[in-house]
Amino acid sequence: MNTASPALPPTTRALTWCLHLLIVALLALTAGRAVVDARPHAALTAAVAAVCAVVYAAGPLLPRIRRSRWAAAGWLGAVGACWLALLALSADGVWVAFPLYFLQLHLLPRRAGLAAVAATALAAVTAFAAHTGSFSFAMVIGPALGAAVAVAVVWGYQALYRESEQRRRLIEELTATRVDLAAAQHTAGVLAERERLAREIHDTLAQGLSSIQLLLRAAERALPTTPENAAGYIDQARQAAVDNLAEARRFVAALTPPALEDATLAGALERLCATTSARHRLTARFQLTGDPTPLPTAHEVALLRIAQSALANTIRHADATTAEVTLSFRGVHVVLDVADDGTGFALDQLPAPDPESGGFGLAAMRARMRALGGTLTVETAPGHGTTLAARLPLTPPANSEPEARP
Repeated sequence: MNTASPALPPTTRALTWCLHLLIVALLALTAGRAVVDARPHAALTAAVAAVCAVVYAAGPLLPRIRRSRWAAAGWLGAVGACWLALLALSADGVWVAFPLYFLQLHLLPRRAGLAAVAATALAAVTAFAAHTGSFSFAMVIGPALGAAVAVAVVWGYQALYRESEQRRRLIEELTATRVDLAAAQHTAGVLAERERLAREIHDTLAQGLSSIQLLLRAAERALPTTPENAAGYIDQARQAAVDNLAEARRFVAALTPPALEDATLAGALERLCATTSARHRLTARFQLTGDPTPLPTAHEVALLRIAQSALANTIRHADATTAEVTLSFRGVHVVLDVADDGTGFALDQLPAPDPESGGFGLAAMRARMRALGGTLTVETAPGHGTTLAARLPLTPPANSEPEARP
């Protein structure tokens, strides 16, 4: 029986029932042989065996004995006293010592259990010698060997049980860790996707809407005096809306940006400069240097988005007249430079990003470069224009997170 835990494992339950049956069988054998052989005190022997069986049966049935180690020790003492009385009446009671070893080792602490087993073995040898009227070394072998087997079996089982419990706890901890890891990975994935969506919305929809707003304002100013110019601005705003809608649809479907469909990055940047010059009061020129090398789609998307965002910022904030966009292939790196002749700004005085006024552009650009193992540098000063340089390795590093297609 197990006093530490009310719920026994199947193996322990089976061993417990085997121990119950063994004790009952040995008690019945002792009482039966005393009656059948008409030994002296046969009736008293049978009565003591019955009392011992009843006291033993009380252990598994009483909840207090199952819950309290002290109660279990008291019950074990009562069973031992009944066994000693039986042993005094019949030499056959010596066989009950073997299952008692298991009870003592299982219910008592290790040292106390070992002492109880030794005392039980000594009592069995002494009683058997008294009943036979002689003593020999062979009388010691049986109880001693039984005691050694019981100690080896119980301690071995306890060691296996402890190891099994440790493994069970390790498995539970591993399962909990996996659940926590899966939750953390899910959260990280959600945050990464949210950041990606924010960058794409900023570099596509937000910039497009800002361009449309600037064109409509220009049309509003030109309408009273030069209606034909206002119509041109409105037509450009309509085209910007069409382009922005196409960007949004491909963005939702996670496809390549329209500007990169069936075109190289250089061609997309050249068209971007041409479109920007046509729609705004800014002359944007494109230049390609070095030997063009095929780039991963993630590189092309990131560089195109950075160019779009940089030109949009130039239009909105720089009050520039010209902008130079340069794509350079330099050995193992590709570099995108966007330089304007605008008013510039102080890098240490940038306003904090705000949902109403914006200010997320540079942060989004740096995030794109960081995801692909690249760098972003900005050189500017009030009154001296701005130069932005995005530098990417031609081969993405193994530990970088690939830029998802918008």
